[in-house]
Amino acid sequence: MKIKPLGSRVLVKKIEEEERRTPGGIVLPESVKDEKAVKGEVVALGTGEKFEVKVGDKVLIAAYAGTEVRVGEEKYLLVKTADILAVIEE
Repeated sequence: MKIKPLGSRVLVKKIEEEERRTPGGIVLPESVKDEKAVKGEVVALGTGEKFEVKVGDKVLIAAYAGTEVRVGEEKYLLVKTADILAVIEE
């Protein structure tokens, strides 16, 4: 299956964070973790406007933005361009 965003939307592949552990080695569950911006990689762009990001860019997305989509084992977010907070430059 292939997903092509419409309008000013962007398809982003979520980059999963490592498990957080306490100094004693206890793994913290998802419910205890801080809600932060989501990291991801741009996979596809919509057709609506000129985008400030391009396919392959690593980006930060607002914590509760977008719609989560699963294709096979992969997790993606379908977000509006306004929900992209920053491009990560390494």
